[in-house]
Amino acid sequence: MNELVEVQYALDTFYFLICGALVLWMAAGFSMLEAGLVRAKNTTEILTKNMALFAIACTMYMLVGYHIVYLGDGGSVLPDFGFLIGAEHSMDDVLSSGGDTYYAARSDFFFQVVFVATAMSIVSGAVAERMKLWSFLLFAVFMTGLIYPVQAYWSWGGGFLDAAGFSDYAGSGIVHLCGAAAALAGVLVLGPRQGKYGKNGAINAIPGANMPMATLGTFILWLGWLGFNGGSELKLSDISSANAVAQVFANTNAAACGGVIAALILARLWFRKADLTMGLNGALAGLVAITAGPSAPSILAATLVGAVGGVLVVFAIVALDKLRIDDPVGAISVHGVVGIWGLLAVPLTDGDAGFGAQLLGMATIFIWTFVASLVVWLAIKAIMGVRVSAEEEYEGVDVAECGLEAYPEFTGGKR
Repeated sequence: MNELVEVQYALDTFYFLICGALVLWMAAGFSMLEAGLVRAKNTTEILTKNMALFAIACTMYMLVGYHIVYLGDGGSVLPDFGFLIGAEHSMDDVLSSGGDTYYAARSDFFFQVVFVATAMSIVSGAVAERMKLWSFLLFAVFMTGLIYPVQAYWSWGGGFLDAAGFSDYAGSGIVHLCGAAAALAGVLVLGPRQGKYGKNGAINAIPGANMPMATLGTFILWLGWLGFNGGSELKLSDISSANAVAQVFANTNAAACGGVIAALILARLWFRKADLTMGLNGALAGLVAITAGPSAPSILAATLVGAVGGVLVVFAIVALDKLRIDDPVGAISVHGVVGIWGLLAVPLTDGDAGFGAQLLGMATIFIWTFVASLVVWLAIKAIMGVRVSAEEEYEGVDVAECGLEAYPEFTGGKR
C-alpha cells in the first residue's frame, strides 16, 4: 500500500512541476507579445521589465506571499502574515492526511509562484512605452508581496470569499482581473502616450514593431495556458482526475479557438479588415474567459464561452480608447473585462456556483486591487516619479532606461 502511495505522490508531484514549468514559459509569451506590440525604440526596456518582474515575483512570493495565501488558518478577512514557505511533507504526513496530501509542498509553491508572476506581467504591457523602469519594479515588489497574496488568500487560501462559495478554478479573477485592476490604476496615474489622443476625440493608432513576435508570444501563452488550467486540477494519478485534466486541456484549447474566430469575424464586419492584433487578443480573451471554470463545460460550451470573450475584447479595446485610457497591448480589456465575463460564465455550466458569490468575488478582487494599487502608484509618483521625460519618451525608453537598443542594425544608432 505504501508503495502505491509513493508512486501516486511522485506522479502528482511531477505533473504539478511540469504544469508549473509550462506556466513559467508564459513569461516568455508575455515578453514576446509585448515586445511585438510596442515600438522598436521601447523593446529592450519591455524585455527587461518582464525578466526582472519574474525574478521579483518569485522572490517576494517566496519571502512573504505564499505564507499569506496558504499557511494561515483561513476563514477570515485578515490573513496571517509570516515568512517563507514552510516544511516539506514526510511520509507520515502523507499517510496521516487521509488522502489530502498527495504532492510535494515545494511543487505547490513552484506552481503557485508562476501565477503571481503572470498577474504582474499583465501590468507590464498596459504601462509600456512611458513608465520609468525602476518605478515599475518597485510597484512589482508590493504587487507580488502583498496586493496579490491578500486577495488570493480570500479565495484560494480559504478566506471569506471561499466560505461564501466564490468559484475561480484557475484565476480569471484571482490572477487576471487582479492584474488588470492594478494595470488600470497605473495607467490612470501615468496618463496616455504622447500623440495617442488628439483634439476633438481623435484616436491615433501607434502600431507595434513586430507582428511575428507578437504572434509567437500568443502561441507561447496558448501553450503555457494548458499548464495554467490543467495543473489547477491538482491531481492526475487516478481515473477521475486524469479524465478531468483531459477535459480541462480540451476546453482550454477550444475556448482559445472560439475567441480567435469570434474576434476576427467581428473585426472584419466592423473594421472591414481581418485585424491580426484583434485575433491575437481574441485568443487570449478566450483563454482568460475559460480559466474560471474549464472543468465543467462541454467542449462546445467552452468554445462559446471563449467566443463571447473574443467579442467582448474587441468592444472593450475600442471603448477604452474612446475613454482615452491608453493600453498599448490591450491588457486591461483582455484580462479585466473578459476576466469578469469568465467569472460570470461559471454558474452557466456549473450548478454548484452562484451569481451572487461570483459578483461578490469580482467586486472584492477589483476594489481591493485597484485601491491598493492606486495608493502604491501615487506614493511612488510622489517619491520618485512614474513617467519618463517627454524627450526620453520621444527618443525611446530603451536608451534612456537601459542604455541599449534592441535593433541597432536597423537604426544605425539613430532613434
